[in-house]
Amino acid sequence: MVSDADRYLERTFLSPASIKARFLLQKWMEDAGLRTWVDCMGNLHGRTEGRNASAEALLIGSHLDTVVDAGKFDGALGIISAISALKVLNMNGKLEELKRPIEVIAFSDEEGVRFQSTFLGSAAIAGILPVSSLEISDKSGMTIKDVITESGVQITEENLLQLKYDRKSVWGYVEVHIEQGPVLEWSGFPLGVVRGIAGQTRLKVTVRGSQGHAGTVPMPMRQDPMAASAELIVQLEKLCKQPESYLSFDGHCTDSTLKSLSTSLVCTVGEISTWPSASNVIPGQVTFTVDLRTIDDIGREAVIYEFSNQVHNICSSRSVSCNIERKHDANAIISDSELSSQLKSAASTALKKMVGEIQEEVPVLMSGAGHDAMAISHLTKVGMLFVRCRGGMSHSPAEHVLDDDIWAAGLAVLEFLENHL
Repeated sequence: MVSDADRYLERTFLSPASIKARFLLQKWMEDAGLRTWVDCMGNLHGRTEGRNASAEALLIGSHLDTVVDAGKFDGALGIISAISALKVLNMNGKLEELKRPIEVIAFSDEEGVRFQSTFLGSAAIAGILPVSSLEISDKSGMTIKDVITESGVQITEENLLQLKYDRKSVWGYVEVHIEQGPVLEWSGFPLGVVRGIAGQTRLKVTVRGSQGHAGTVPMPMRQDPMAASAELIVQLEKLCKQPESYLSFDGHCTDSTLKSLSTSLVCTVGEISTWPSASNVIPGQVTFTVDLRTIDDIGREAVIYEFSNQVHNICSSRSVSCNIERKHDANAIISDSELSSQLKSAASTALKKMVGEIQEEVPVLMSGAGHDAMAISHLTKVGMLFVRCRGGMSHSPAEHVLDDDIWAAGLAVLEFLENHL
């Protein structure tokens, strides 16, 4: 286990373990016949030019960093699957027969653990990483620029901007990743094609009431922000479970939007804080977060609008004040139909080679989690292949992928690449 911690898995942006893991991956890339280099954001690249070095390149990638107390498959599986498939082509003397360049990228940071800023590696390649990001600091006060400099690389505004790939030089991007959810396990399939990645909004809701003594203020006279927050959270759950019961048909919310919401909308309250947070005090203020995700961006806005109306109505009826802040927004991305079709065909062929005929089609599903493909979609068309994980568990040491499913993922990538011979 290549980790910065002794008792659990942890690799953050340009940490000693990340650099060690990068060296190991670099060796494996070179063993597979790839030319390798590391860019100024710590991304590792391995490339073969194929028959036509001037043709548009296919990028295949995922991330080598992890969360704290991580599972070993998140990110790494996608990199290893690509290297393994290319190694087979190299051993069979077919690497130079590829009709376009193939470039594997191990992105230095996707999780955003160290600097609370996701997609540092892939955003730089896509050209959407602001230069100001270099001044973001971690808990110790070190900036991204400091960490890069400490690793022996001098980074400037100019060479950061030069990392952006020319759109005309890239044909597309493919990413293999564990599902991080239970759908494939439920369906009985080891592989699935991703139709898109959900858009996301994060809200911070602040409810203010009248702070008071827990024993002396009668119930009818209370302006309790905790009780109001509890009602708001339950109402949010109802809205997200049955959006069609709350949203009306109009020019913005069509039948297709409601259908999309019914299958892809998820809402989570992950943090709650109170002030002064004492057992014998009616709180004066409660703050909670809302994480809202769906593949339909118009539907997401409709849900936020409806929730905002409910917040103000409930707060008014309880004589408390409410404020909603939008802390983060990311639009959904839809996978390219051509890439998705090729991945679906490759996955189906791989499974047939392993188990014989399969009775049903390879599943097509949505990703509720963010991936490097979101950043790279600003550069080129993207496609993703999901791999089944036990119990849908991820970001945990309990994260597990069956050996046969790892084999299926690698074989699917190989089948996909052989279509580019």
